[in-house]
Amino acid sequence: MADTGESSTEVQTHAETYGGFTRLMLWGTIASAAVGAFVVFMIAS
Repeated sequence: MADTGESSTEVQTHAETYGGFTRLMLWGTIASAAVGAFVVFMIAS
C-alpha cells in the first residue's frame, strides 16, 4: 500500500470504529445474558 501521509487519520478512524464495535459487543453480551437469565427463570417457574 502506498504511503500517502494520511496514516494518522486512518488510525484515528480505525480507533473510533473499533471503539464502537467493542461497545456494541459489550451491550450485546449484556443483553444476551439478561435474555438467557429471563428464559431460565421462566422455565424454572
